[in-house]
Amino acid sequence: MFDLSTLGTFVAVVIGLFLIPGPAVLLTATRTVQGGQKAGVMAALGIATGDFIHTLFAAVGLSAILMTSAFAFSIVKFAGAVYLFYLGIRAILEKPADPQLPKVSPVSALSAYGQAILTEVLNPKTALFFLAFLPQFVHPERGASIVQFLVLGLIFVLLGVVYTTIIALSVRPLGRLVKRVAWIGRWSGKIVGAVYIGLGLKVAFQSR
Repeated sequence: MFDLSTLGTFVAVVIGLFLIPGPAVLLTATRTVQGGQKAGVMAALGIATGDFIHTLFAAVGLSAILMTSAFAFSIVKFAGAVYLFYLGIRAILEKPADPQLPKVSPVSALSAYGQAILTEVLNPKTALFFLAFLPQFVHPERGASIVQFLVLGLIFVLLGVVYTTIIALSVRPLGRLVKRVAWIGRWSGKIVGAVYIGLGLKVAFQSR
């Protein structure tokens, strides 16, 4: 279904994106501060649950488009590439955020899990990202597209669980490290921006 090159590229890009501090990292770290490591891990699982729901919607919706018209699916892929290119430009131009966590009140592990699911599912930017990101690695000629979407989504979710769980278990040492290594904050947007733009250009080049 997937060749090693495509799968390896997907995993490498996902890991690269995770290494750049984003909303999922901030939410996990905040819940860890609020309720301890258990709450942080539950928040990580909640984010993963939300991402899996987005995967299901993207897989069903985009597979339906592909069954209707291969040309329409190509348009979706190109539109996704343009969106990723836009995200890349914005990330490069955006000023780095303050890595310090806000002062928060305590929260239970169950509440952290439920709130993380709602936050991730109801975030339209996450939905748009999945719709733009996953199709770039789907090749209909290599098998059922819905299965490819689900496999890619599950890989994304599993890698996300591992990463955010590590964040929850080591948020305090990582927080001290980020404060000491100031260049991370200055260059994170440029790094993730380059990843987005690279994906967009890759698809634009393949479409010629």
